[in-house]
Amino acid sequence: MRNTPRSSPRSAKSLRTASIVATGSYVPERRLTNDDLSQMVATNDEWITTRTGIKERRIAAKDEQTSEMSAKAALAAMEQAGITGDEIDLILLATATPDMLFPATACFVQTQIGATNAACLDISAACAGFLFGVEIGQQFIKANTCDTVLVIGAEKLSTITDWTDRNTCVLFGDGAGAAILRHRDDKALGLISSHVASDGNYADILWMPGGGSRTPITKENADDHLQTVKMLGKEVYKQAVTAMVKTCRITLEKAGLTTDDIDCVIPHQANMRIIQAIATRLKMPMEKFFINLDSYGNTSAAAIPIALDEANRGGRIKRGDYVLLVTFGGGLTWAGSIVEW
Repeated sequence: MRNTPRSSPRSAKSLRTASIVATGSYVPERRLTNDDLSQMVATNDEWITTRTGIKERRIAAKDEQTSEMSAKAALAAMEQAGITGDEIDLILLATATPDMLFPATACFVQTQIGATNAACLDISAACAGFLFGVEIGQQFIKANTCDTVLVIGAEKLSTITDWTDRNTCVLFGDGAGAAILRHRDDKALGLISSHVASDGNYADILWMPGGGSRTPITKENADDHLQTVKMLGKEVYKQAVTAMVKTCRITLEKAGLTTDDIDCVIPHQANMRIIQAIATRLKMPMEKFFINLDSYGNTSAAAIPIALDEANRGGRIKRGDYVLLVTFGGGLTWAGSIVEW
């Protein structure tokens, strides 16, 4: 039960609103447990669990592509929304692991879901990509350029993980999540406030050095693991907590709400210690935080939409709730949104 009166959020009445009207997700069948990893690198379940909160993660099959996982999540969202592919005007796919550098992986998804009328675009903002996509999508809806926007976050991080590095290989998993954005005619505010930001000065604390035009993979460097995730863990932790707490405060202020008004927080599913630190600094009970990282690990751009779909379908959030979404990723990039469900 709410102990304090509910605040009235601010809204831009001159523009039509954009709401998340449906969600969907997909995770691969294969489970890779902490005990499984202990057979691969020098680690164990206790070491991983106490430092991250992760117990297992999903790993895509060799022939299971990012676009295929994206399409399965999208089709689940479309079914919930009761729409067909030809009703989608725009597909925004956030990923750090595209099927290939070009064309956009969103184009492959377009053909798989029959979105014949959609424009397609990939977003590269690492773990923050899905919320960047939500912000971009709502702008198209508010401007009357699009009526239906499909936003996807999908990753096959197993393809860019160094499975010999115990500090990173224990963290990541594969999967996809999706959301359908539309204007609702029931006076719902939908996306109330957003904040997106970046700081390239910290690009070298979470990055993949090889595979781009700066450092192509060659016969000479093929064994150097340059096309895998690199991370300075302590620095990432510090920056993540600081940025995500600041983002929560900014989005709350923009919305004219307080932490007491928020019914559910869906944070980036990277590390339990980060989530606990955010809860402590915001003086919010952990009961308000929806957490599934124990089952999936860090799925980067897919983490927020997978958690959002599980919270939605599991009844954790209901119509009229205020939901705070907040994330952080390489770039550095971070983002937050408050949604009236």
